[in-house]
Amino acid sequence: MPPTPRAQEQSLAGAHGTVALRVWPNPEPRLLVLLAHGYGEHTGRYDELADVLVGHGAVVYAPDHVGHGKSDGERVLVEDFEDVVTDVHRVAELARAEHPGLPLVLIGHSMGGMIAARYAQRYGGELAALVLSGPVINRWEQPLRLLAYDEIPDTPIDTSTLSREPAVGTVYAADPLVWHGPMKRPTLQAIAGMLETVTKGGDVGALPLLWLHGEDDRLVPLPDSRPGVERLSGGRLTERIYPGARHEVFNETNRAEVFADVLRFLDEVLPAAGPETGSPREG
Repeated sequence: MPPTPRAQEQSLAGAHGTVALRVWPNPEPRLLVLLAHGYGEHTGRYDELADVLVGHGAVVYAPDHVGHGKSDGERVLVEDFEDVVTDVHRVAELARAEHPGLPLVLIGHSMGGMIAARYAQRYGGELAALVLSGPVINRWEQPLRLLAYDEIPDTPIDTSTLSREPAVGTVYAADPLVWHGPMKRPTLQAIAGMLETVTKGGDVGALPLLWLHGEDDRLVPLPDSRPGVERLSGGRLTERIYPGARHEVFNETNRAEVFADVLRFLDEVLPAAGPETGSPREG
């Protein structure tokens, strides 16, 4: 099998400056995938997942959210997550213009899961499937706890909570594009506000939804997310809870199992697409 093409870097105008974009190309795509990354990180951490998706027929688009990675903005400052959702939708419009007629799948991790949930509420009719990984949804105690302080404490993340694979935490801690400082009050307030918005925003109807979560997720605990995922689902919910896994299931020791679950889900819910036209066919 030929090597998977590496990401190409592009940019587009966002709600608050230039949005940096990574695109993992595919010469014969049969589906489009959007990736929404989590708090403090960037899309360059998703190479392995993107490679798996490209190998399965996808072309993958992933923006760095405002204030993250290589995008414009003060670091990790997000004052309105509706604007972030709008930025992701601009990426979707670009992807659809470059590859018309292909089904569109949105994958969101952690804070990106919150963004993806709101995206599905606003633009769900344009999606063929939704995948949420360790999503911040329903309740997240950390923002509420930190907002109680007069000054937000600078408490570095315990990198062992990311994955059972120590190298994941080591690379994360050394990554200059990852934010290693304290959270910011406007961002915490915006997260709290968006959680409430998603809670009140209704379900996503018949949109197929795959929920992935580590059973030992200490950053975004499973019991906090479950009510929100179940409320968001319109009835087509598939869940995969991984015993012992921590927050970043795409970087976990059992990630081959996680990738296989994602691909199986996509095969089950998406129409088969011809390699040349991308049009649905029987088969």
